[in-house]
Amino acid sequence: MELIIKTNNEGSIAKIIALAKKLNVIVEQKEVPDQDKINKDELKKSILNFKASGPPSFGDAAEWQRKMRKDRDLPFSE
Repeated sequence: MELIIKTNNEGSIAKIIALAKKLNVIVEQKEVPDQDKINKDELKKSILNFKASGPPSFGDAAEWQRKMRKDRDLPFSE
């Protein structure tokens, strides 16, 4: 039989381990990975590896700007 006990309270864990030793129960401790760090790493990877599936829905920004400001000269337009 396997029993999993999770807590952040070190005192409680120490008491449970002491009791288990008195009862001749085998205790295996495993460190739980920090879930926040895992989620942040996954989010970072998904952002860095993002690939658009098609052209942007708003079109070409430079072309829009030329149309909207065709009556004015833009710096470095030539």
